[in-house]
Amino acid sequence: MRGPDGPQEAVVRTLDTLGTGACLADEQGLIVAVNTCGERLLARPAADLVGRDAHELLHRTSCGEPMPGGRCRIRDTILGGGTQQGEDEWLERGDGTLLPVGWLATPCDVGAGSPATLILFHPAGTRKRPVQQSPADGRLSELERLALLAETTTLLTSTLDIHEGLRHLIGLVVPRIADWAVIDLIGERDEVRRFAVAQAEGDIVVFREDLQGPMPPVLQESLMPLSRALRGVASSFAGPETYQGPPDSGIAVEQRRLFEATGMHSAIVVPLRSLHGVLGALTLGRSDQPERFAAMDIALLEDIARRAGLALENARLYQRQRKVAETMQRHLLPKLPRSPDRGMTVRYLPAPDASHVGGDWYDAFTLTDGATALAVGDVVGHDLEAAAGMAQLRNMLRAYAVSQQKPPSKIVEWLDQATLGIAEVSMATLVFARMTENAGQCELSWTNAGHPPPLLVTREGVARYLTDGQGILLGVMPEQVRPDATVELAPGATLILYTDGLIESRARSLDEGMDRLSRHAAALAHNPLEVFTDELLARARPPDNDDDAALLAVRYMPGWFS
Repeated sequence: MRGPDGPQEAVVRTLDTLGTGACLADEQGLIVAVNTCGERLLARPAADLVGRDAHELLHRTSCGEPMPGGRCRIRDTILGGGTQQGEDEWLERGDGTLLPVGWLATPCDVGAGSPATLILFHPAGTRKRPVQQSPADGRLSELERLALLAETTTLLTSTLDIHEGLRHLIGLVVPRIADWAVIDLIGERDEVRRFAVAQAEGDIVVFREDLQGPMPPVLQESLMPLSRALRGVASSFAGPETYQGPPDSGIAVEQRRLFEATGMHSAIVVPLRSLHGVLGALTLGRSDQPERFAAMDIALLEDIARRAGLALENARLYQRQRKVAETMQRHLLPKLPRSPDRGMTVRYLPAPDASHVGGDWYDAFTLTDGATALAVGDVVGHDLEAAAGMAQLRNMLRAYAVSQQKPPSKIVEWLDQATLGIAEVSMATLVFARMTENAGQCELSWTNAGHPPPLLVTREGVARYLTDGQGILLGVMPEQVRPDATVELAPGATLILYTDGLIESRARSLDEGMDRLSRHAAALAHNPLEVFTDELLARARPPDNDDDAALLAVRYMPGWFS
């Protein structure tokens, strides 16, 4: 599939698997993407099609004249929704010749936030018989089957929330080809759970929660259809008569209950397979539709199940990677030291995308001379490698800071030199600070290695960034001497260390993000520290930021101050 880069690129690319021409049009009728077969049939490269009005560019009368928009059924579908199909239409190819086509147009959700229409077309003269409307027995025409497979692929690949994807899948097949849809999933410990039992009531899909939930284990010796499917053996027809005899397993008992409760008289059970095993089973059943399923229906359902199995495996791998990355990072992030004169809170928000988890970190610990060390940083890169690099960096920083009573700049210079030969970190940003108290005064000294500057807010609500002590990020020039900076903290002042996930936005500049953070911090200065931190995170973080974010807030509170 050819089309522009964007959120739907992976979705539309999968339509190349269809054995017919296919293109996607947006709600204005502009071509969004076209598959390889479509390029070949139209004798036009994707670059000449994408972004053009499909009707104006392609649709012609049999005499080669432009087709009036008011007579175009395909355009009606694009603009008005619904599904239509037909023959006797003519498209102009790139060489000027006319291509007679049969076509089907149907709404298609590509997960990009805007409606789209999937248009399937084939040369009308290459078929032995014309494509007919769906017959009275409820069976789908060939193009309708292709459209269903395309919609299935689109829905399942447009989300990494497999539960959402499978529920959308149910909405596609019920009641189009079945009255009931049942999905059974196998967990990581081989336990079976009935994820969904759904029936269409008008335009609404209703889920029967009383029939969902845990299932008995799969027995290897069971010859019943669902047990065979859950072992990956084969697809099978099933009906209430299948379970009239003595049950050979607990699953057979549940299946008998299912058929009695739903009134299904005919069903097909197929495995949900991945490249590495069986993930579950998909069952479609008919109760209101009088026709029994036929062999041709098994082929369609197996194709749907194959796509669902691959999507399910991808979603599980995604969730597993995300869980590992989050768990690893959370376990590596430290507990905060306690002090009677200082309040301290921290917040960490993982990225919504697993591929962005791992680089942001913070640290706070007590040094041998009684000072408190504070750090916040961001390792360049994402996911598990960044989380592992963060752990190495944090541990080395702790070792240097605890063993050497030196200014922050010297500690970071040693750390920078060590990253070349010890830590598997290419580049990173960092603010490292020491907070000390002497004779009733609190002093902060710090150095900044290419990180967003700390923010200091007074008790009265005056906010300013600590822009001194700036140096380049780690991993660029490890031999460079780094500067230190110092500032005195007044009673009630709040120091905020944070990562760029709190200020960066695709819609605003970095300066705007920093201004947003300082204004909200100043407005919240009178709040207790826990409330201050929660509200600041909620108000300041841009809604379109998809990176992880860390925030460390320290409030100086000498004993006489409440």
